[in-house]
Amino acid sequence: MFKVVKDLKLSLAELILLIYFTNEENPVFDPLLIKKVTFLNEEEIMEGFTNLTNKKLISLDVVKTDDGKISEKVELANLYKIIASDLTKETKEEQTENIFDIFEKEFGRTLSPMEFEIINAWLKSGIKKELIIGALKEATYNGVSNLRYIDKIIYEWNKKGFKNIIDVNKHLIKKTPPTDNKDLFDYNWLEDE
Repeated sequence: MFKVVKDLKLSLAELILLIYFTNEENPVFDPLLIKKVTFLNEEEIMEGFTNLTNKKLISLDVVKTDDGKISEKVELANLYKIIASDLTKETKEEQTENIFDIFEKEFGRTLSPMEFEIINAWLKSGIKKELIIGALKEATYNGVSNLRYIDKIIYEWNKKGFKNIIDVNKHLIKKTPPTDNKDLFDYNWLEDE
């Protein structure tokens, strides 16, 4: 939540209001009650509340209580969505960082700053992580631990229109001719000189 506060540049009053509303089981907009709990004056409460609704972090729903009274309930769904999407974004960034660990493990050494930049350029250009790792495995299988070689593999795969590793595997299956073992077994190995 604090990252959202920092990113959206919320004021202290807005932060206090968010904390107040998230700690209430059924948050209602009651400026007098909020004033008693938060020690904010009415002007700060109104300005902070208006800013939070303008930033679409919270909304105000008018609901009828069980005893027939009308109450203004504060809805926090948008705030929770923003926090959840922010956490999802951080998880994706962690997965992106993990690709560097995979390269270092395959190469058996730490990557240079230039190598980091090349891998980042692949990711930023929209090349899927699985395709990059597939090219790394292909290079490693061929005994090459060089980003230029991997870049060439990725370039060729993009040129052929491969979007993921499944496309690559389908192409390899089509390309590999069926082996005919008949010639192998018809050869007379004992009389060979």
